[in-house]
Amino acid sequence: MTLPHSYLEYPLRRPGMDHDRYPYASLFKRKPVKWPNNARVALVVVPVVEWYPLNMYENPAATKVPGGMDRPYPDYWNYTMRDYGTRVGIYRIFKMLDQLGMPASVAMNASVGQRHPFLVKEVNRRGWELIAHGQDASKVQHGGLKAGEEETLISESLATLRKVSGQPVTGWLSPLQSESTATIDLLSKHGVQYTLDWNVDDLPVKMRGDSGAVYGMPYALDVNDRLSVLDFNLSNDAYTEQLVDAFTTLWTEAEHSGGRMVTIAAHSWMSGQANRIGALRRALDIMKSHSGVWATTYAEALKAYKPQE
Repeated sequence: MTLPHSYLEYPLRRPGMDHDRYPYASLFKRKPVKWPNNARVALVVVPVVEWYPLNMYENPAATKVPGGMDRPYPDYWNYTMRDYGTRVGIYRIFKMLDQLGMPASVAMNASVGQRHPFLVKEVNRRGWELIAHGQDASKVQHGGLKAGEEETLISESLATLRKVSGQPVTGWLSPLQSESTATIDLLSKHGVQYTLDWNVDDLPVKMRGDSGAVYGMPYALDVNDRLSVLDFNLSNDAYTEQLVDAFTTLWTEAEHSGGRMVTIAAHSWMSGQANRIGALRRALDIMKSHSGVWATTYAEALKAYKPQE
């Protein structure tokens, strides 16, 4: 199939950036960032807790989600693997981080907060941060949504998690990290301060929103556990090595170039599996053995960053 010429026609098709959310800037020419206690890196672990509806593709126009229900309905094989994350996997991640004395920024579907409010209580009990991760894994934002549909998805997801948690919930991760051209404006309108959808830098990036700035925070897609295991077919040892290599590069750069952020996604149905939790634990043990590592949350990292901007 040949793409029509109109596919490449859009308002900001020109030399330079293809959007006006932020200007171009080289990480290595940015003003050096200093983290609390002169830490080299801010280390943020992001447990991802999702709900994949069994009938997620009942709408023929629904956007297909990689790793979703791929078999004929009812796809219990895939559904139960995802459900394992909220029944078993997330508790392994809770326990591991408790043992390491590390906080976390937990990205959660609003449907999980509704169906399993005790998981929200566990996040609150630990004093961790909650990040809105849309309604559920089937509700993907994209440019083809009708007017008002995306805003409803965003506003209802935020309202649900804010109500069930009592937290301000100022962070956002879109399902599938998919956005429309209006997403940033809608997030700013509804009080979101940062998003994990834009994998553009190893430090926060201030982006223009109609109702105020929204920061693009690092969310290392190339070492994402779902991609590494399902798409890249990495072994546990290779996954650990991948995480440590990324950390080592950023930790080394920070010695002369200023602070960096190291982020690790840990999907509860993936990293929470009995045969994989050890791989993540080994990587975190190695990272924590280095000096100058500040284990924190996105909200705290952004709070420390803003005055230096």
